[in-house]
Amino acid sequence: MITKVIIGERTNNKLIETNLTGLKLRFAKPADVSLILEFIKELAEYEKMLDEVVATEEILEESLFKKKTAEVIIGEYQNKPVGFALFFYNFSTFLGRPGIYIEDLFVKLEVRGKGIGKIMLSFLANLAIERKCGRLEWSCLDWNEPAIDFYKHLGATPMEDWTVYRVCNGELDVLANYFNDVD
Repeated sequence: MITKVIIGERTNNKLIETNLTGLKLRFAKPADVSLILEFIKELAEYEKMLDEVVATEEILEESLFKKKTAEVIIGEYQNKPVGFALFFYNFSTFLGRPGIYIEDLFVKLEVRGKGIGKIMLSFLANLAIERKCGRLEWSCLDWNEPAIDFYKHLGATPMEDWTVYRVCNGELDVLANYFNDVD
C-alpha cells in the first residue's frame, strides 16, 4: 500500500515515489491548469473528440481548485510530465460507500508500455482503499481495444449489463425545465 497519502496532502505538492524507476506522482496544483488542459486535449485528439473540448484554463481552475469538484494526479517520468488522471467521488447506494470515478487517465504515447498507466491506476486503487471507498470505476470507448485489453489484464470487469446515459447542452435545459412545468 502507498505511504499514507491522505486528503490533506493533495495541496502540498509532495512528490510521491513509485516502484517504477524515474516515475513520481503528485497531486496537481493551480499552476498545473495549462498542463492539465494540454493533457485533456491530447486525450481528446487520441479519442477523435478534440472538437468537443470546450474546457478552458479558467473553467478548470474554478472547477478543480476553487470548487474542488475533482482531483488530478500528474505522472512525471524522468522529471517530465507524461500523464494525468482526473477523478472524483461517486457513491454506491448498494455499498453505502463512496467510490472513486476516473474521468480521464492519459499517458503520452511516447512513454506507453513502461508501466506508467498501471502505476497510476494502482495509486488510485490504494487511494480508494485509504479513503474507504468501495470501488474504483471508469469508462472506456468501445473501439479502444488496447485500453480494454490493458484494463482486463489488471482485473477490471466491464459492466456489460449497463449503458451510460448522458444529458447535456440544450437537452439538459429541457430536462431541467420539467421541474417547473405545470400540467
